Amino acid sequence: MSKLNPSLPGLPADSEEGVPVSVRIRERLREQQRRFNANDNIADVLQPGDLEALLDEVTQKMQGVLDSMVIDTATDHNTGNTARRVAKMYLTEVFKGRYLPQPAITEFPNAERLNELMIVGPITVRSACSHHLCPVIGKIWIGVLPNQNTNVIGLSKYARLVEWVMARPQIQEEAVVQLADLIMEKTQPDGLAIVMQASHFCMSWRGVKEMDSRMLNSVMRGVFLKDATLRREFLSLIPK
Repeated sequence: MSKLNPSLPGLPADSEEGVPVSVRIRERLREQQRRFNANDNIADVLQPGDLEALLDEVTQKMQGVLDSMVIDTATDHNTGNTARRVAKMYLTEVFKGRYLPQPAITEFPNAERLNELMIVGPITVRSACSHHLCPVIGKIWIGVLPNQNTNVIGLSKYARLVEWVMARPQIQEEAVVQLADLIMEKTQPDGLAIVMQASHFCMSWRGVKEMDSRMLNSVMRGVFLKDATLRREFLSLIPK
């Protein structure tokens, strides 16, 4: 006897006909005992055609949101296709870091045994607050102290990794830690330092509506934690 699908009572668990693609994706994640928080990447469980089906599903649900907000999209020339535009924006642009695999990063051996401080930045941050889905816009600086075994990656690859991590609903504190973990894994340096400064529209666009406030935070790894002189050098070289 077929086991029933808990998401849709009466439908056999081994049948996907009529089951929303979002439900199928969640079931795959649960089978793997994986979390799927807002800032997690789930690209490896997506199957061919899933993103296109998600776009249709999100469009339909976004249309429901507009209807519930009493916006007459049938006659309003400005919002007639808004549901589709918003769905596409979320899935393929501002939250694409959830649905696309990690960008290919070419790594090179440290043939010249570089061991001096290298700083990359400012790299533009475009993200969204996971509390209100409001934009988070800012800049990141990355400091790396390589060793002879460090994998060297191209400067543009740091920007690609930043975009991949930040293009998800995030809170700034967790986003910087995620990025630090990723760069440490990819390059294995003696030390890593990251500073991020950003404006949060959930604070300037709503709530207290404080327009000039910024959030600044940092993550230090390896020798940057132990060597105060190196830490000061990194911070002093970041443009104020």
